[in-house]
Amino acid sequence: MKYLLSILLTLFLSPALTKAQFMIRGSVMHRSGAIAHATIQAHTVTAVADEAGNFILRELPAGKTALHISAAGYGEKDTTLELRSDTLLTIQLERLAPDMQEIVVSGTLKAVSRQDSPVPVEVYTARYFKANPTPSLFDALQNINGVRPQLNCNICNTGDIHINGLEGPYTMILIDGMPIVSGLSTVYGLSGIPQSLTERVEIVKGPASTLYGSEAVGGLVNIITHKPGNTPALSVDVFGTSWRELNADLASGFRVGKKLRGLAGINYFNYSSPFDHNHDGFTDVTLQHRVSVFNKWELDRKNGRLFSLAGRYVHEDRWGGEFNWNKKFRGGDSVYGESIYTRRWELFGAYELPVKEKMQLLFSANGHDQNSAYGMIPFDARQYIGFLQLTWNKTLNRHDLTSGTALRYTYYDDNTPATATQPERTWLPGVFVQDEITLNENNKLLAGLRYDYNSIHGSILTPRLNYKWNSPDKNNTLRFSIGNGYRVAQVFTEDHAALTGAREVIFMEALKPETSWNTNINFVKRIYTTSGGMIGLDATAFYTYFNNKIIADYDSNPKEIRFQNLSGHAVSRGVSLNLDLALISGLKLLAGATYMDVYSVEDQVRTRQLFTEKFTGVWNIGYQFPKWGLSIDYTGNVYSPMRLPLLSDTDPRPEFSPWWSIQNIQLTKKIGPELELYGGIKNLLNWTPGRGLPFLIARANDPFDKQVQFDADGKAAVTADNPYGLTFDPSYVYAPNQGIRGFLGIRWNRTAFKK
Repeated sequence: MKYLLSILLTLFLSPALTKAQFMIRGSVMHRSGAIAHATIQAHTVTAVADEAGNFILRELPAGKTALHISAAGYGEKDTTLELRSDTLLTIQLERLAPDMQEIVVSGTLKAVSRQDSPVPVEVYTARYFKANPTPSLFDALQNINGVRPQLNCNICNTGDIHINGLEGPYTMILIDGMPIVSGLSTVYGLSGIPQSLTERVEIVKGPASTLYGSEAVGGLVNIITHKPGNTPALSVDVFGTSWRELNADLASGFRVGKKLRGLAGINYFNYSSPFDHNHDGFTDVTLQHRVSVFNKWELDRKNGRLFSLAGRYVHEDRWGGEFNWNKKFRGGDSVYGESIYTRRWELFGAYELPVKEKMQLLFSANGHDQNSAYGMIPFDARQYIGFLQLTWNKTLNRHDLTSGTALRYTYYDDNTPATATQPERTWLPGVFVQDEITLNENNKLLAGLRYDYNSIHGSILTPRLNYKWNSPDKNNTLRFSIGNGYRVAQVFTEDHAALTGAREVIFMEALKPETSWNTNINFVKRIYTTSGGMIGLDATAFYTYFNNKIIADYDSNPKEIRFQNLSGHAVSRGVSLNLDLALISGLKLLAGATYMDVYSVEDQVRTRQLFTEKFTGVWNIGYQFPKWGLSIDYTGNVYSPMRLPLLSDTDPRPEFSPWWSIQNIQLTKKIGPELELYGGIKNLLNWTPGRGLPFLIARANDPFDKQVQFDADGKAAVTADNPYGLTFDPSYVYAPNQGIRGFLGIRWNRTAFKK
């Protein structure tokens, strides 16, 4: 009966309530300009400011209205006004020291301000990546100092992420703190992560095995997805390029009932027009058709406890090869092509236990199914990973304790001899503990220890120690860390390059887990100008020493890739510097440079690592013209020479790549509070790796080696038809093979929605 009365009252009173509803339209500003993406809350209505700081709050009741305004990097503000009509409002926020409001979780497994974290964590927001829009996270990371997306094949365009010169298997990719991308998906899963679901990316450089286990030797990339409660009601982002690429992102935040909030997103990418600008008869870039669907839910629980559940599904069809290839040639030996069908699903979530202590359960599961043909070599593989982790956080006086236990199960099976007798099943239980000790207001010490038991390799112990000092004004921060890491060989990760040529994988021995010791020193300095600008400096020196490093030998035999543990040692060392400049005039600059030396030593012979530059630099320069609603962004990177694999002593290609650079420019125009147009030019210098070379792909005219003659040792012989003694091989690759192109896009955000 009471529900019926409520309904009747609502029906009778709704006209009156409708008449008493008003709107607040306004902007969030700082003396240096507009504040983008600020959150404005009033009653049950939430709005997110656009790039120009503008927002709209609709359907507000008359009377006293309390507003809460917050934005990353700025002090929060509360204000109250009497609402009796539609209102125009300007809100001023004061800037805090950078990092003070940036909350990170990757360094210590708990949410802390970036400034307070004893572990240096780099944070890049979705706004940063919009300066150079790309269809996937893999491409987006190209303008982060010390991080490089590395292409591993000229034909299928497989790739991985290098951190400070260490190859992809040393980098752990997380989504919301969970190891979603690993093993098989390290190669093909990265391109399926769209920017549309990314709120920010956190990067930790150096071993993180104490908290995250295997694969986090070189560092980790943690993709933090949007929270449903902070997502616009509807956002659309579509762009295309002069190479006939099309990328579309659609996302929506919504509420179901009073306690359940949701986020749904879909990404569509299509590139189906092949180009052969270098005239070698092969596609310059892999053709792709990809759909990625993402859904995330959050439940409002008692006492603000967390419960979130998310899922993602990716379907991709990609191929590269001879220009006249089509699917009827798939798996045959008449026209060469590399065709990969990928189906991938992921489910992951977090649940805070309903107990007095702060305990949280993380869980995830994913499956990766791949059906491939590399020329006439078929490759079918399946990988399933399950993950559980329970953490407990307890504060006792000056001690902030975090402990936990984790369990990871990996199932892997393919059609190669590696799993011919039975699929590979790996159990990896582990326990860890860390203690963050506040010595005083300006000094912190963090000590951690992890124990894992790998069902194949046995017990593994990984300790770490971190120290942080900051000046009383928080403008100077010094961090020192030392830690141990380990890595277990992943079958597909180690041998996938062999499938794209005539190379055979040879495991010279039963591979042992790699171990490493890393130390780094990080110093951050902030300088504030009298006019309200800010200059930030972030310098790091790093050193990593490896035992049992797994080495891929491309040089001993051009028909093989030999894997074995290094009997000597390997070193990765270097220095990096980031410069962050923001002026009241509207100029923003983020630039960085890294110098590194990565090599191995065996039998007193020092060998420089393949595919690794000594110097890299990146920049992101932006300028705003508020009067015209216009902004310009100039982004780019530059790399020094890398050592590349040659196939014979007579191979005419140089052993080292030249200096090279990819540069981009973009203009963005605001049209009203919810719409913006953007466009520009990518690869302004029209740089491609084949420039100045006799060829990029070896023996592209004979991809099945039908005309190659071999000597008694199995090596290609020099003949009139093969003057350099080569076999077909696409592994001589160090840069994207896509030239200059224009792009044009549109973004539309419906920024106000009912919370």
